[in-house]
Amino acid sequence: MTLSPNLQGALFMMGSMAGYTFNDALVKVAAADLPLFQVVLLRGILTTLMMFALAWAMGMRRVWIPRGDFWPVVWRTAAELAAMVAFLTALLHLPLANATAVLAALPLTVTLAGAVFLGEPVGWRRMAAILIGFVGVMLIIQPGTDGFNAYSLLAFLSVILITIRDIYTRQFSNDVPSLLVACITAFAVTVVGAVAMIGREWVDITPQSSFAIAGAAIFILAGYLFSIVVMRVGDIGFVAPFRYSSLIWALILGWFLLGEWPNVFTQIGALIVAGTGVYTLYREQMVVEKTA
Repeated sequence: MTLSPNLQGALFMMGSMAGYTFNDALVKVAAADLPLFQVVLLRGILTTLMMFALAWAMGMRRVWIPRGDFWPVVWRTAAELAAMVAFLTALLHLPLANATAVLAALPLTVTLAGAVFLGEPVGWRRMAAILIGFVGVMLIIQPGTDGFNAYSLLAFLSVILITIRDIYTRQFSNDVPSLLVACITAFAVTVVGAVAMIGREWVDITPQSSFAIAGAAIFILAGYLFSIVVMRVGDIGFVAPFRYSSLIWALILGWFLLGEWPNVFTQIGALIVAGTGVYTLYREQMVVEKTA
């Protein structure tokens, strides 16, 4: 079976969300014993080493970015770093449900930005799938009733920054290796972690945190690579709803790692999210078969 660019994009998006979600779970485990930015630094060192080793093994001996792609790569990296700092800062001062509720706006913002700035087609079926999936997300996370504060605005700023990051990624030419961009991102995040740890106390690493950091480095590597590739194939409006798959992974990890069984509303929300993804894939496959 031939996979269309949209179907490839959907798979890459789900892979990216799995990588990021597993990374988040392991970072949370490590951060129970270590300062957050110490975890970011150590994970970044391992990720950067693995990235460059992979690049070397694949024959990437030169670090070269075409002149026309230089500034998009720079601005994408800057947006990635700013989004990370903004979200982590907000997460330290917000309930997880509230922060996740803000991030759930990403499929809408990325799809709309793609339509406005890049002229991406967004039909009513795709937009309906995104909106229905968003309802499912709200049922899953069930935001708290404490209300929003200034840190909620900081979390929303991270949504805007991630949207900017993805739009810049979309503008890369085919001459920009995705692996090179991932290497740059990993190195830049490591530098941020190092700068953030200046003047802060270094905590001894426990065996549990060392295993968690190593695992997080592997999964964030996958997240970086897939998040770059996914913005270079398929239509943004099609692949964006598959960001919601991260919540499915979160439910699975919560069940197996933490023994948390979701309530009825969460189960209904998960079914809605999965249903919109299956429907979107079904529609795309029908289009492929008609044009084949």
